[in-house]
Amino acid sequence: MKRSSQDSGSCSIPEDRKLYVVDSINDLNKLNLCPAGSQQLFPLEEKLQDVSTDSGNGSHSLFLVGLIIVLIISLALVSFVIFLIVQTENKMEDVSRRLAAEGKDIDDLKKINSIIVKRLNQLDSEQS
Repeated sequence: MKRSSQDSGSCSIPEDRKLYVVDSINDLNKLNLCPAGSQQLFPLEEKLQDVSTDSGNGSHSLFLVGLIIVLIISLALVSFVIFLIVQTENKMEDVSRRLAAEGKDIDDLKKINSIIVKRLNQLDSEQS
């Protein structure tokens, strides 16, 4: 099997050259973690915890504000739905009252119609 040019290139780097690269990377990390004039090196975990706690408080408060806004909107929507239900109930009561009144009117008209028909029959029988 043939090795690619990258594989053969990485194997050809001498051991001392690899150590020099690693030492250079370590020196860069020390410079990034430790500001000029400071001799203490802070572990990376402590820095990450500080950053996460600061942003965590902001995200918690943002979450609470969002939750309160959602709850207020939900309350407004529920109130509107209850208002619509009450209005619909009132309209249905009005319609049922009208139907009941019209039903009575229809019954009255049927009675009047039957009286008229009886009277017409009586008049027709008297003329015959």
